[in-house]
Amino acid sequence: MFEVIRSYQLDLMLLLCGACGMMTILLLITKFLDKKRKWSLILMEIVAFFLLWFDRLAYIYAGDPSPKGFVMVRISNCMVFVLTSGVVWSFNIYISNLLKNEKGIKIKSKRLEVVGVASAAGMVLAFISAFVGIYYYFDENNTYHRGDFFLISYIIPIICPIIQYTVIRKYKKYFSKLIFSSMILYIYVPIICGVLQIFTYGISIVNMAMVAVSVSLYIFTYLDINNTVERAHDIEIQNMEGEKERMQRLFDQTAKAFVSAVEKKDDFVKGNAVKIAEYARKLTARCGLDKEHCDMAYYAALLHDVGLIGIPDSVIKNEDDPNAWDAEAFRQKPIIGREILSNIKEYPFLSEGAYYSHERYNGTGYPEGLKGNEIPEIARVIAVADAYVTMTSKKRYREAKPDFVAREAFVKGAGNEFDPEFAELMVKIIDEESQDKNHDDLSVIEKEISCKQYRSSISTGIPIEGNVIKVKFNCELSKDAPNGFSAPSIILFDSYDRRVHVDKKAITAYNYQEFAEVWFDDHSISTRARRIREIKLDAADKYDKLNPGEYEIIASKYDDHIRLIMRSYDYEKEDIISLTDGSTSTYIGITGENCDISDITIDKTDEVVHSEDIPRISDEISYIDHMESDIKNIQISQTRSSTTDGVELGNKLRLNFHAMSLPVANFIWHCPYIVIYTSDNGQVNGDNYHEYALIKINGESDLKKEYADNNIIMKKKDTFPGWDEWKAQNKEGVECEVSFEKKNLTVITTTENLGIFIENTTVINDNPGKIYVALTGDRCAITDIRVR
Repeated sequence: MFEVIRSYQLDLMLLLCGACGMMTILLLITKFLDKKRKWSLILMEIVAFFLLWFDRLAYIYAGDPSPKGFVMVRISNCMVFVLTSGVVWSFNIYISNLLKNEKGIKIKSKRLEVVGVASAAGMVLAFISAFVGIYYYFDENNTYHRGDFFLISYIIPIICPIIQYTVIRKYKKYFSKLIFSSMILYIYVPIICGVLQIFTYGISIVNMAMVAVSVSLYIFTYLDINNTVERAHDIEIQNMEGEKERMQRLFDQTAKAFVSAVEKKDDFVKGNAVKIAEYARKLTARCGLDKEHCDMAYYAALLHDVGLIGIPDSVIKNEDDPNAWDAEAFRQKPIIGREILSNIKEYPFLSEGAYYSHERYNGTGYPEGLKGNEIPEIARVIAVADAYVTMTSKKRYREAKPDFVAREAFVKGAGNEFDPEFAELMVKIIDEESQDKNHDDLSVIEKEISCKQYRSSISTGIPIEGNVIKVKFNCELSKDAPNGFSAPSIILFDSYDRRVHVDKKAITAYNYQEFAEVWFDDHSISTRARRIREIKLDAADKYDKLNPGEYEIIASKYDDHIRLIMRSYDYEKEDIISLTDGSTSTYIGITGENCDISDITIDKTDEVVHSEDIPRISDEISYIDHMESDIKNIQISQTRSSTTDGVELGNKLRLNFHAMSLPVANFIWHCPYIVIYTSDNGQVNGDNYHEYALIKINGESDLKKEYADNNIIMKKKDTFPGWDEWKAQNKEGVECEVSFEKKNLTVITTTENLGIFIENTTVINDNPGKIYVALTGDRCAITDIRVR
């Protein structure tokens, strides 16, 4: 390697000189460095440049006996030795300036002062050596030779940098990693090369190394400044983002404060704006739009009802159903809202959302009667979110509607009142939130109630299901009751909200049904129950004796029959109650008259109820006692509570059957469902069960994604009678046909029911041995099933 360097040494020197000169020019035009640091770097580059330039000249004129050669070889060698110490001196200035000026260090380093004096002395000594021959001499051929004291010239270039290193090491924390690394290289690379130089006569590797590290010093400085600029940029961006977030919070707080002030006009809409905004954001996010669009939808929905501020209080606080005049007054709300929000010119979508949010997809809305995609997308989103929150909130003139009532409104209104895409997404949100809600949560049951007049206070409903449930409480009877009667009792009922209702509007809204009232004695009243059989029990050994004031209910349910064990200190009885059917839920509401009930505890046991556990006192109500065809008839009292046997799917298959929604069916999804699946025994929920599709004949589909991809197309044909008539005809009974066509692992399912055309394509992702289809549903009867 040394021979290669020796051969191309002059070219390498010229190249390094050029690099050094280029660095000097770049430094001269650089504006991002501290002034003193910049000029100290320029000084270092200039010293390095001339060091190598004179070193190159020394090699060029070595052995040249001409007068010019005689002069040039002495001047160049003198300058090489002078500038060698000059490099140390310029680097010392760089360190001092870096510490004192840029890093703000106020102390003076004695070691740097010593190095500064020593390097200056070294330059003087090198100059003297040119005349007295301490370091080198020339023979009669003008050829360079090392002198006896040549090694003295290495003291300054080696010892002084080591001293400089101790200073750099001491103040390491003040330097970036890049700058610290560059200074270490600047110190030790020439030292290492200097040691090698002793044994490699005729090669100026030390001087070339000094120039190389001088160039690298600028490069490292540039990289460090670049990192500093990037950090400063990042900090600036963070500050800007922080400012943006602060402005966002300010806008959010201002908007909510404004909305809160508007909502004070109507106590029944308090908090609704935030709920609507949250659902608008969820709908937009499910469309795959970015955060900016989600935020736009959020704030447009939050402020879309500000026009309420211009509606007369007499209209807002009307306790009766809205009349024509009220409706006309409310039609001014979007116009007023646009006028208010149009002043926020930076966000034109706010006024757009307020103005068009009452348009309807079929063109029946207001104020302009737009239809379909003519309505701005943000307004179509708000319309769906607003409808859901409005339906599920209490109004002066009606009770809040349950989630599943709102769900049906979106299923029925998709493509009619609402944008079909957003209506479908809202249905999915309702379904997901319903799964998260425990509708039979026992923790909501009150621990104590006080009953003055009969039924003046009634607990939240305690569900009676397929496991035995035990309810205990204490009751303090009144000794001076106005009518002389004091006792606890229970109400058996069903309602969407697990509450007992007496108001006609609430009864309708929550589909309230009351079956019976039962006391802890020989009294009971049947309201809608078909029959009650009551038997007094002897002091049974089966149960622990209760103390005075203690009461216990042991309840169980199977299909349409309920068994109650009613226990008190001095009376025990069994009530068997037959309900209208097995499709309704049943709840216990604890109440009483002139008594205080406390310490209500509920224990849902692991004891499963079977048909033989409750004696039947009324005939089973069956809607499937018809002729059976290829598959056994099924009656489905609850969602998917019964399923037909599976039918293996070949290339083609057709199922014909008679379907009837049960009398208790209230919603359009109370109808037959088609299941496509695989399992080891061919039955639904069999071993290794994989469900590929669930298609409801009302046009809904539970799109399974774990084992298959589904794409459903639902169209309403001209023969579609409307949803109310559709439900009515399904209760009377309809003939249905479902066709299947299988191509490899793709199944195409088609059916039409009273003008609802469905085509579902199922692409199966796994590789089942056999594919099956079966029929199930919700609150319906399926009979006369034929396989073709």
